[in-house]
Amino acid sequence: MVALFVAAAVAGLVALFGTKILIEWLGARAVHQPILSTSEGGPGHEAKAGTPTMGGMAIVGAACVGYGVAHLRSGVIFTRTGLLVMLAMIGAGVVGFLDDWIKVHNARNLGLKKGTKMVGLLIVSIGFTVLYLVFTSGQTRLGFTRFDHPGLELGNLGWAVLAVFLISATTNAVNFTDGLDGLASGSAILSFAAFVVIGFWAFRHPGVYAVPHALDLAVVAAAMLGGCAGFLWWNAAPARIIMGDTGALAIGAALACLALSTNTELLLPIVAGLFVLEALSDVIQIASYRIFHRRVFRMAPFHHHFELAGWPETTVVVRFWLIAGACTALALGLYYADFIHIGAID
Repeated sequence: MVALFVAAAVAGLVALFGTKILIEWLGARAVHQPILSTSEGGPGHEAKAGTPTMGGMAIVGAACVGYGVAHLRSGVIFTRTGLLVMLAMIGAGVVGFLDDWIKVHNARNLGLKKGTKMVGLLIVSIGFTVLYLVFTSGQTRLGFTRFDHPGLELGNLGWAVLAVFLISATTNAVNFTDGLDGLASGSAILSFAAFVVIGFWAFRHPGVYAVPHALDLAVVAAAMLGGCAGFLWWNAAPARIIMGDTGALAIGAALACLALSTNTELLLPIVAGLFVLEALSDVIQIASYRIFHRRVFRMAPFHHHFELAGWPETTVVVRFWLIAGACTALALGLYYADFIHIGAID
């Protein structure tokens, strides 16, 4: 338990002070977020132009420091599963960094081509999947709250396909959500909090969950939680820095890999419910326009819809945080209810 607090606290402090330094360093070098028109970012977002971007570097760096320092305690060891999740998070962050850097260099809100970005994320997701299957003893069953519920055996190939899909989908979902000050980082804190609980609970009840290296996975989640919290101090409206794809893709990869490693693949859409809704709103908007030539939302992702409806940005963010919190509570409630159910049966 102490290791979890250490990971979160150290990552939070490193992100808090590191982000401040990063703001000054990026600002001095004109590494700014290019926002050229309202059509690219919602009403009034031209004012965000000039805000330093690539702040996700602070989240990734702080999480790595917090994760490492937590292992200085006796009894807390580095594990293959935990390290693979961290590597996947870093790899996705590198893909996002390249995307952000191209945007800044070209002074356009267009970074890597969609195909190129997808290839980069595929390399990260396939790399994680292959290494996980080869070097860990993780399950290849489809899990909701545990590996045997529902327990459908996917085999290595089926699980690999699921893993690649989840990582790609979650990274993009978080990226869609990162459009308002503090929205993605605040929502991510709640999602990572859920995985801190899930990882620690699995560690305390190995006979029920059979999650190898569960404590280390909880430490990973705690470090990411702390990194996002420290970053949010500067990212809250009005944002002094934007996480960019560097942070969004790293957060998405970490969430997906934590779900895969804790056998909670089917629970992930609830844990990350807000991110899922944001991605779905974009899919619905595109499908509706292509099929019916009509838009469902004024603008997608749908946080911009509410901005165009007249909601202030901070109102949208706080209300969406409440939705994210409700999703987290629901996911943990279902997780614990299943545990109680198992106890009742036993």
